Amino acid sequence: MCERYLEGKTALVTGAGRGLGRAFAERLAVLGCRVGIHGMREQGPAEYGEGTTLTNTAREVGRQHGVKTTRVLGDLTKSEDVNRIAADVTTELGPIDILVHNAGGDIAAAGGKPNPNDAVNVKHEDVRAVLDRNLISTIFICQAVARPMMERRTGRIITISSIAAFRGFANQAIYSTAKAAVIEYTRCLAMQLREYNITVNSLAPGDTRTGRYLGTRQVDPARLVTEGTLDRVAQVDEVARVIDFFAGPLGAFVTGQVLRVDGGSQCWPS
Repeated sequence: MCERYLEGKTALVTGAGRGLGRAFAERLAVLGCRVGIHGMREQGPAEYGEGTTLTNTAREVGRQHGVKTTRVLGDLTKSEDVNRIAADVTTELGPIDILVHNAGGDIAAAGGKPNPNDAVNVKHEDVRAVLDRNLISTIFICQAVARPMMERRTGRIITISSIAAFRGFANQAIYSTAKAAVIEYTRCLAMQLREYNITVNSLAPGDTRTGRYLGTRQVDPARLVTEGTLDRVAQVDEVARVIDFFAGPLGAFVTGQVLRVDGGSQCWPS
């Protein structure tokens, strides 16, 4: 039985309808948090076979873990949506203590999946889509959540970046650039919020076997083993569990850090 050491806290998890976002929401619920479950599309959980609707996802998380949840829909690249989402979660569940900003990726780009952002040939509209969904959404939601945290002088902010930010990939130029910018923003925000007792960190996953990951590419079956080697695709829960550290008591004096969760595929200093 997991200790519910976040009992009474309120968390907002963006992009929480499926994949890692849902897993982060479930981890926080296991620890006792009330959870705001954000998504951009009501039918988003069904897109890769990981659920039905965002409403049902929020209900299932709440029922399974005995916590109050609320579902919030909105486009995080629009400031009016962002402010409404933060306000709705606060109204329904209480002031936000923990933000996990998971929404992002390259799903908004029109190019072929999984890597629609070739360094030279990417379309301008795809550049804007990937930068907006990753960098702009991070800035907007962190601003909306940080201001009330500053008044209360407490809070935890966790952005979800990627190991792509640390190493150049020929066919992930725009995505990698966006995630590198997310990391730099996270560090700058951490420095600004130190005096307010608010930690700001980033979790950078490597390949993880979400529904979307498995549904958009060919994966070597040898990399889908679950034990005996770290040279494999991570299971969702192996990544999600790291949120316990950043959101919980062990992370109280850790800020401005980026933790790569990739089984050691990258081992140089960040």
